[in-house]
Amino acid sequence: MIQSSSTTTFNSTDLDQFAEDLNRDGICIIRGLFDRALIDAWKAAFDALFQKRQQQPGGVAPRGTARGYVTLPWVAPFADTNVFANSTILGILDRVFYQEYKLVQLAADIPMQGSEYQEIHRDFRPLFSDQIVTPLYALAVNFPLVEVTADNGPFEMARGTHGMSREAGLVKLRAGEIAMEQFHMQPGDVMVRSPLALHRGTPNHTPEPRPMVVMGYVMHWLHTHKVDLTLEQDYYNGLSPERQQLLRCNTVERLSDNATETYVKFEY
Repeated sequence: MIQSSSTTTFNSTDLDQFAEDLNRDGICIIRGLFDRALIDAWKAAFDALFQKRQQQPGGVAPRGTARGYVTLPWVAPFADTNVFANSTILGILDRVFYQEYKLVQLAADIPMQGSEYQEIHRDFRPLFSDQIVTPLYALAVNFPLVEVTADNGPFEMARGTHGMSREAGLVKLRAGEIAMEQFHMQPGDVMVRSPLALHRGTPNHTPEPRPMVVMGYVMHWLHTHKVDLTLEQDYYNGLSPERQQLLRCNTVERLSDNATETYVKFEY
């Protein structure tokens, strides 16, 4: 188990600023939250998992040409309270979610060589209708397992479009009033973003996959049938009541070695 989980300390003022950025822009970037040893451990485990999943029917969900999505199993090093219950991340979520929230997703997005631009999209439908702007009710927390550069498929997003209708955002993009912005990241950096902001994946021109971890947090009442967490009962029993309350999960005696991805429809 990696003991050190953070290289940078953030105070209450920092968390307030992150929350303000998130509410205004639909995104905030936390630089250097996780240390390199933790990221290296995740990368080694991911590489082995991805190689295995590519050999299994349905083991990788398609996300476009040469782009995949893999749910991470709830085992070490991925099953880490220092990550999914990180105090800095939860401190931000506490400031922008107005009710209890749940972690419902732990996975990775993987553009590979030959991937293309995705269509500009959202990951969720509006809560009610496209004409009603609602507070943040779902958030994606992303962190890369490698450096993210202009060459290996950086995430692109249009700031502020989480607070307007999809069509209004597209009109502003076409008019040049808002730009699609690339977010380059170092291992250890963390991105918190609204899945309602208009965004897309970009091409990876390098021979190495670019895995980006995603942890999905939602208000406790939001139905999320496309994603799920499955934990071994012994692990779950060993968590504190607060950590158990944070997770929306199924429990089993032993995790299966064969996983089939069902989260295929992802663009709105």
